[in-house]
Amino acid sequence: MSSASETPAKVPGSVSGKVVLGGRSSRGDWPFATTKIQPGHQERLAIVYVRQSSPQQVLEHRESAELQYDLARQAVALGWPQERVLVIDEDQGQSAGSAEARQGFQQLLAEVSLDHVGLVLGIEMSRLARSCKDWYQLLEVCALFRTLLFDQDGLYDPTNYNDRLLLGLKGTMSEAELHILQGRLNQGRLNKARRGALLNHPVTGYIRVPGDRLALDPDEQVQAVVRLLFEKFAELGTVNRLLQYMVRQGIRLGIRPHYGPNRGNVEWRRPWRETLLNILHLPCYAGAYSHGRRPVDPRRKIPGRPGTGRRVASWEECEVLIRDHYPAYITWEQFLANQQQLAENRARAESRGAPREGPALLGGLLVCGRCDHRMAVQYTDSPPRISYACNRLQADYGEPFCQSLAGKVLDELIAQQLLRVLEPAALELSLRAAEDSQQERDRLHQHWRQRLERAGYETDRAARQYHAVEPENRLVARQLERRWEESLREQRELQEAYDRFVREQPTELTAAEQEAIRALARDIPALWKATSTTAADRKALVRHLVERVVVTVQGESELVDVSVEWVGGYASQHQLIRPVARYEQLHHYHELLALAVKLRDEGRTTAEIAVQLNSEGWRPPKRRATFNGPMVRALLSRRALPSPRPHAKDAADLLGPHEWWFPDLAGRLDMPHPTLYSWLRRGWVHARQLPGAQGRWILWADEEELDRLKRLRTCPHTWCEQPLFHQLTTPKPQAEKK
Repeated sequence: MSSASETPAKVPGSVSGKVVLGGRSSRGDWPFATTKIQPGHQERLAIVYVRQSSPQQVLEHRESAELQYDLARQAVALGWPQERVLVIDEDQGQSAGSAEARQGFQQLLAEVSLDHVGLVLGIEMSRLARSCKDWYQLLEVCALFRTLLFDQDGLYDPTNYNDRLLLGLKGTMSEAELHILQGRLNQGRLNKARRGALLNHPVTGYIRVPGDRLALDPDEQVQAVVRLLFEKFAELGTVNRLLQYMVRQGIRLGIRPHYGPNRGNVEWRRPWRETLLNILHLPCYAGAYSHGRRPVDPRRKIPGRPGTGRRVASWEECEVLIRDHYPAYITWEQFLANQQQLAENRARAESRGAPREGPALLGGLLVCGRCDHRMAVQYTDSPPRISYACNRLQADYGEPFCQSLAGKVLDELIAQQLLRVLEPAALELSLRAAEDSQQERDRLHQHWRQRLERAGYETDRAARQYHAVEPENRLVARQLERRWEESLREQRELQEAYDRFVREQPTELTAAEQEAIRALARDIPALWKATSTTAADRKALVRHLVERVVVTVQGESELVDVSVEWVGGYASQHQLIRPVARYEQLHHYHELLALAVKLRDEGRTTAEIAVQLNSEGWRPPKRRATFNGPMVRALLSRRALPSPRPHAKDAADLLGPHEWWFPDLAGRLDMPHPTLYSWLRRGWVHARQLPGAQGRWILWADEEELDRLKRLRTCPHTWCEQPLFHQLTTPKPQAEKK
């Protein structure tokens, strides 16, 4: 912001002291000029607004700037004192399409709103605003505070209907003119893009050549690293594993900077996750030209920040896509496969996601057969368990829990089917494994040789520069000598690193290594169970062969229907038995209970009943493989049925008045056996044990004692310090019991 510094002896464009406005005299030719300017206007400021649309115009269009600054002399000629003329030029290089980034225009509005301004001068109205929103806001404020406006065509009073109509037309035409100019420029840009000739900076692995085209980078090592990047991603499947591989092998990306002192020259930089993602997403590596991958979303645009609001669009959303336009590193089919893999790696409900840490094989592959949502993996530490659960509808909509099952039995089924599928291809896999291992070593050795060749070239160049300098010029010679020594040191360190790499991985596989690889590949089950095979390796193998697995639990039972959808479209159907928590969940529970009761009525002991059930193929819930005596007693106690006595047929000989067998009292109180047993150990109930190695427990409880135990069963654990809790845990004295 500046002010007019001096009053000229003669105003340009004036005749005999009369100010000429746009080539006309302000007196006589403009009869309303003298009537529009009132003393109240001249008591306030006259503001000259100076603006040019771009930095290029500010630097090159000097005549336009001089013409705008000269409006300060016009204000003085109209009667304003020189010290009351203010020049606002803070918006140089700013577009008038919006007032958000124009501090000068906002200052102008503020001054007018404070009733400090009597006249606003601009070379033309489009300099003030090319947006009807901003233009009419200025008109309203000027009309409210009776501020005049002036341009090279005349003087305007916003309170006058004719002037206001003319100003409105000028504002509309300014906005339309901006729209026309932008449309013309955008159409020219789009037309150039449709020919594939609109280029930005070339990406890694390409250089720009004459004719508005891209060509492969002439550096062989740069090309080799880019090709290696795509090959390893197709093999490893995730960007994270690709990044870890490149860091582990010391592989760097050849970047040609677009600015700086080393512009256009190759710089070897360590790989970065964002750089790898950009390379994998760009269709130009498949030979396709694309335009419109970074469109602007107005909803994301931040006021005052022109570069914001951009988003990354997929290749399908590009305005222009021309295939086979550039030399390619990969095929178009491989590019589409990479995009599909990247989409599946996202942590979204609709995608499989990348393989996570943990031993569960089917994370991201398991689908609920009831609601068709992906099932989540759950781990427990003590004891260590894997389970799959479908809780999507419960979490999103508050609906009941869908289904769950133990992960161990399902993973074992999938592993068994997977090994069965791989068994016929064992010989072919053994040959391919040795071949792939050799190719991997050849690729890494080639990369090391290229690095050594580049280091040798840098050393030779430093030596040539040192020998080319005149011996007398020691100021330069010393610097070149240090550069030569530094190159020699880097070359020596790189050679030592390569020697260590060769010792660890020789160029050729030995006969013993080849035979070991073939032996492991032939014995796939042993390779699958080997300690050297990680969970990530197993998951990668499953994902290469299995598209998804659909499971459906039959009601609340232990039976689970499994459908394995293999890559290629084939689906195999299976059924497994999952561990369940309760006997009631078994689909044959009533038949099992009826058989146990029948055997009890025949006078069998619980141990004999367990042997009979196991021989007939009956299995208990949870993870127990077979029945035993205590489990049979627990089964019979579920219906408050007295279990057979191990030492006597007549219960009256063993039980006294108000005495109970342990499982019978647990059934009467409807409580788990471990809870009642913990009460027994703490002395909260009266009990005696029959003689013998495994003597059964007999508990005493009359009606009053049963009422106390029932109240203790419902007593909250938080009452452990309350007097009532101590009363409930104290049984009757021995004398009262008798």
